[in-house]
Amino acid sequence: MKLLAKTAQTLYALQKTPSPGGSRQFWGWLNAVFNKVDYERIKAVGPDRAASEWLLRCGAKVRYQGFDRWQFDYNGLPTGPLGRYKIQAIDATESCIMYRGFDHLDGLKHVEEIKFNRCMYIEDTCMERLSKIENLQASLRRLELISCGNVTDRGVIALHHLRNLDYLFLSDLPGVKEKEKTVERLQTALPQLVLELDLP
Repeated sequence: MKLLAKTAQTLYALQKTPSPGGSRQFWGWLNAVFNKVDYERIKAVGPDRAASEWLLRCGAKVRYQGFDRWQFDYNGLPTGPLGRYKIQAIDATESCIMYRGFDHLDGLKHVEEIKFNRCMYIEDTCMERLSKIENLQASLRRLELISCGNVTDRGVIALHHLRNLDYLFLSDLPGVKEKEKTVERLQTALPQLVLELDLP
């Protein structure tokens, strides 16, 4: 498992380096492999550990409840009693997480913050899936969506299902075309929501 993690990190670093041959299909395939859900693994180690492994494998970071430090090294994930480490925050900046991996989020009960920043595979279907996860509807308080070019008004409006969302930051989302209407729908559904915008 450590060798796989090291290989994944090396390949992820290579992915960020432009290649003259244009290997987009290869990286798309590799990222799909990283996002594959292993339901047996979730049963064996619990949802928080399995989700941590998925997120770090894809280049994201996690912070656990009761800890200040972010975990970003797959091989440095803490060990201990099953269920001890609960994910409280996810920073998916420049990660390759995609829709097919979102089943990892279903069992998470303590996530309060998520940041999607420059995530090329995040799209409307991801936002719709995220907003329908019952545990996240109850726990999620803060969400940032920045420079995710495949998210449109439809994906942003879907977030109104996150009934306890207190803060939403939207920035550099060229797919959001009807800003006023989208904002109005969100604020009608979530009157407590503090909405910060940096949209044209």
